[in-house]
Amino acid sequence: MPLSSRSELQTLRDLIRYGVSRLRESGVALGHGSDNAWDEAVYLVLHALHLPLDTLDPFLDARVLPQERARVLELLDRRVAERLPAAYLTQEAWLCGHRFYVDARVIVPRSPIAELLEQGLAPWIEPESVQAVLDMCTGSGCLAILAALAFPDARVDAVDVSDDALDVARRNVADYGLQEQLTLHRSDLFDQLPAHAYDVIVCNPPYVNSSSMAALPDEYRHEPALALAGGVDGMDLVRRILQAALRYLAPRGVLVLEIGHERPHFEAAFPHLQPVWPDTEAASDQILLLTREQLFQDSSAP
Repeated sequence: MPLSSRSELQTLRDLIRYGVSRLRESGVALGHGSDNAWDEAVYLVLHALHLPLDTLDPFLDARVLPQERARVLELLDRRVAERLPAAYLTQEAWLCGHRFYVDARVIVPRSPIAELLEQGLAPWIEPESVQAVLDMCTGSGCLAILAALAFPDARVDAVDVSDDALDVARRNVADYGLQEQLTLHRSDLFDQLPAHAYDVIVCNPPYVNSSSMAALPDEYRHEPALALAGGVDGMDLVRRILQAALRYLAPRGVLVLEIGHERPHFEAAFPHLQPVWPDTEAASDQILLLTREQLFQDSSAP
């Protein structure tokens, strides 16, 4: 749109309409917090104007100042031209109503495990019995923080192999004031983690298979490949996690593992396991839950 025409965008309604058209026309890939162009455009406009993200209607027909319009259009231009996820442009992501700082050192928080944590992992565990939680492959620390909020009496450990990711997680832990409850560890999965028996282990590991990695849209290529790539069948790290998790689970402990769209590969790799597949509002067949007893029986199988 020529600069002269852009000056005709005078209200939030104008800017949002323009944003939706621009995002749809350019064919950006969504999935980092919103799954449609309307929500993405509304978010970028409200963020640029420093308006509450949950209060749109009173402002729809409010006129914007030239410098405000320029801020909105700059965000939209970058979103389209650079194919950056919106969260990297705004340096924030929202998960189950909680805000987290993010940048390109970590993947954008979006795990459906968050919804299960918000429900205290009911009915699979008794929340009041949880004394120790581990978040493996913590990235930004979002799931570890949600676990600490869901189980306020529990010790929470969070692990990542990336120093960059741990820097981001450290900032988020401090933002929530959870330094006394939540401890960050640098470890290659369980390899450098001190021995402990956890009532709950949650994990959103790299699980994207190599064919899917090769076909990822540009937005996903801005995220660290280390946090996405799971090998030929997506199960490289999952194999290591399942092999080691038994030693770190309490007698009645559970492992909650996200595997995205890799259920067929999981079932081919682990035919003896029969996990529960909890559904959330956002996902089906993307999260599995295993008890320590199931892992023990599988390890004992011939």
